[in-house]
Amino acid sequence: MKKNLKKSMMLMLWSASLPMASAGAAEPAQVVNPPAVPAARPARTPEDKEQLERRLASVSTLIEKSSAAKQIESSAVPEALALRVKARELRKQAEDAYKAGNAVEASRMLDQAAKLMFEGVHLASPGQVTGAKDKSDFDGRMESVKALLAALKRINTEKNQGSKGAENTSAMEAQAREAAALAAAGKIDQGRVLLDKVYVTARKAIEGLREGDTLVRSLNFASKEEEYRYEVDRNDTHKMLVKVLLDEKRASNAGLDGMVQKSLEQAAVLRGNAEGMAAKKDYESGVKLLEDSTKELVRAIRSAGVYIPG
Repeated sequence: MKKNLKKSMMLMLWSASLPMASAGAAEPAQVVNPPAVPAARPARTPEDKEQLERRLASVSTLIEKSSAAKQIESSAVPEALALRVKARELRKQAEDAYKAGNAVEASRMLDQAAKLMFEGVHLASPGQVTGAKDKSDFDGRMESVKALLAALKRINTEKNQGSKGAENTSAMEAQAREAAALAAAGKIDQGRVLLDKVYVTARKAIEGLREGDTLVRSLNFASKEEEYRYEVDRNDTHKMLVKVLLDEKRASNAGLDGMVQKSLEQAAVLRGNAEGMAAKKDYESGVKLLEDSTKELVRAIRSAGVYIPG
């Protein structure tokens, strides 16, 4: 199926770069196999008005609605997306040239637009997209781990943890380096698993230093009130993570600061509502509101480009 889809996209891309046959052409239709790569074509007879109008429509469909366009858009590969933008601009310029009576220039620009889409699809091919996304995800995880470890070092100093704190942090840094080595060797999945373990360990270490002890609690709650208390702790932890992970980013980026602040304010409203429900002994509603509050905090962290599990 994937093979047929790729063939279909290549046929569409190739055909969009060709002049349209006029509707009244008398020659019999021929099956033409597209070349493996775009090849220079000999000079051709200028297209008439009807042919150009049809090709303008064809290239527009190629750029905006075709399977090729969808593949480029879903890939999220910056280079492929940029080529699509350029193709869209060229198609608009071709239309302007056509309206100005410059058929040759319009045809040339349509050729270029179709070629750019061909190149974009190549960049957005599933294999390349998957590899790029895996690398990007791993790099995001690594940046988050580095931020947590840097915060842990600062807190160790604040709490006078001495050699014990330094040893624990060094062990986590060694694991992070091992994860990076795995990724560099092409074992990104293994590296990501190890990096996630470092993240969780560092986060729990910070929780323990900030709150006095690390939260270790079963998720099999004896009552809704116990579950509510757990969600309060979880919400507090994420508020702490917002501060630890985002303070420096917010200080240097006013736009990000405003976006994070909006999420924090919404989280605070939900937290206040949860506490109101708990005061009425409606712990079930309180749990739901706390979960929503924590989701806002997670959203704030992720909006800053920082990876956070869960």
